[in-house]
Amino acid sequence: MKRTMKLASAAVLASTAFAGATYAGSLAEPVVEPVMTAPVPAPDLGGDWTGFYTGLQLGYSDAEVDNGLEGDNGSYGFHAGYNYDFGRFVLGGELDYDKTDIDLEDGLGADASIDSVARAKIKGGYDLGNTLIYATGGYARADTSLGDEDGAFYGIGMDYKITEQYSVGAELLEHKFDDVNGVSGDDADVTTFNIRGSYRF
Repeated sequence: MKRTMKLASAAVLASTAFAGATYAGSLAEPVVEPVMTAPVPAPDLGGDWTGFYTGLQLGYSDAEVDNGLEGDNGSYGFHAGYNYDFGRFVLGGELDYDKTDIDLEDGLGADASIDSVARAKIKGGYDLGNTLIYATGGYARADTSLGDEDGAFYGIGMDYKITEQYSVGAELLEHKFDDVNGVSGDDADVTTFNIRGSYRF
């Protein structure tokens, strides 16, 4: 009986060892649980400012001429342009027109007036999503009581999208008109600040 028990025990131990060796040498691939990873967020490329737009503006203008004439007044006008969004950099062109009535006086009886200013702009800016900040410059033409004056301007601006179609913004421009009324050295500096509303389509 004892011998039979020893043989049974040895058989059980042998079969257990054989089963372990067989599993260790199995050709079956172990099951690997998939590792869950968080999705990689898409890079933020800002908003989309590409397209035509037009709108109205309301502002304030201040003018000084080297001969002592100076004055200021409110202004109103309209603008129209096109922007192309390259991802972060935005390039555009615009035409705008301000109607005003700036009386230029020197306190000694001399006077003149600026009736309107028209501009052709090049704009370059940075896309911050719903906000666009930009620099601008170009050609300006002022209609005055002394005649039409050609000049240049530069400035900065900002637009903010309320919706994809409507935006509001502000723009500060500095103009330079040389030799006003054909008089050498009589240069005029005109500063304008406008609040703008635009419709994009």
